[in-house]
Amino acid sequence: MHPRLRTFAREFLAFGLKEARACVFAGSFFALLALSRHVPLGGLPRYDFILLGALALQAAMLATKLETRDELKAICVFHALGFALEAFKTQPAIGSWSYPEFGYSKVLGVPLYAGFMHAAVASYMVQAWRLLDLELVNAPSPRASALLAAAIYANFFTHHFIGDYRWWLAGALALLFRRTQVLFTPHRVRCRMPLLLSFVLIGFFVFLAENIGTFLHAWHYPDQAAGWRPVHHGKFSSWTLLVVLTFVIVADLKALKATEILRRGWWRRSPWLRPSCATTRLPPPASGSVR
Repeated sequence: MHPRLRTFAREFLAFGLKEARACVFAGSFFALLALSRHVPLGGLPRYDFILLGALALQAAMLATKLETRDELKAICVFHALGFALEAFKTQPAIGSWSYPEFGYSKVLGVPLYAGFMHAAVASYMVQAWRLLDLELVNAPSPRASALLAAAIYANFFTHHFIGDYRWWLAGALALLFRRTQVLFTPHRVRCRMPLLLSFVLIGFFVFLAENIGTFLHAWHYPDQAAGWRPVHHGKFSSWTLLVVLTFVIVADLKALKATEILRRGWWRRSPWLRPSCATTRLPPPASGSVR
């Protein structure tokens, strides 16, 4: 085999394995959804079974050190953001989607396991960041990206009242991140990709996951009440924007954590940064890179 082809095969295989590792929680959660439809639950409502299973999965991730406590804290942010969005979208006056089954753990019409679906995206993000040693080049300022992320999140609520501005936001996103590259290391070779392309790719796979979730009756859209049908393609843009929101929050949290670590001088004990990251790869604030 040609050396370049052998290197490509090795890096591609390593990339696939690390991506699979990053998806452990999300994959396990979908397995739990499928299991809940085919095993006797002994009278326990399905939504409550899923919640208990998700809590067990989260505990297992911590116990096996597949996830750190700092990563769990970051993921909890997405539980809160996700639940707020779910509670709003499922109100009768809005009716974007629904959870029609009974469950003791439903609050404001939303089963508490719903937060884990949003947290699964965040779990993938923080895992992939660590496993692939992600680094951003020519990233915009954290303040600008945070303002855009806030506008994206707000649009999911306000478009019901003042119009949908997602395409304006997508244009602002393309302008803001047009020069940003993401560096990652599958095995030994340092690779790069336009960050905008990574947003689209992740959004596409989350859109596929949404189709699986609705097929497993995790929730229903109005046009699926009479029977399952593929999720409308318009949801692809919604999930891509949610991926951007997730990425920006994770990136900013990591930047804040790195700043705190370096200021206090205890980076040697932090699971967020390896010594090489703290001493050589962490760019100065003026560079615009986020680590």
